[in-house]
Amino acid sequence: QVQLVESGGGLVQPGGSLRLSCAASRSIFSMGWYRQAPGKQRELVAAFTAGGVTNYADSVKGRFTISRDNAKNTVYLQMNSLKPEDTALYFCYADWWPRTYWGQGTQVTVSS
Repeated sequence: QVQLVESGGGLVQPGGSLRLSCAASRSIFSMGWYRQAPGKQRELVAAFTAGGVTNYADSVKGRFTISRDNAKNTVYLQMNSLKPEDTALYFCYADWWPRTYWGQGTQVTVSS
């Protein structure tokens, strides 16, 4: 079993920044973030893949950065230059064979 605890969401003005955190109950390499806006499908935002590659959605490249602290089993998502279209429920996930585990989600709202 894997537990994921997210934090860091909130309300921010356009152009602002937020940092999301996802603490896992064990060391897992393949972790990342998805988001889901109302009426839209869940989409990958950023991830560390099992192949050692870091992936980003085109819409967030240059603005978001995924990072990790292995000592704390924690993955971060630094979000800069936030736009209203970044408003969504952000989910952390972790791939621990044979399944994928999900956090409870943290709301990010970008609005003036």
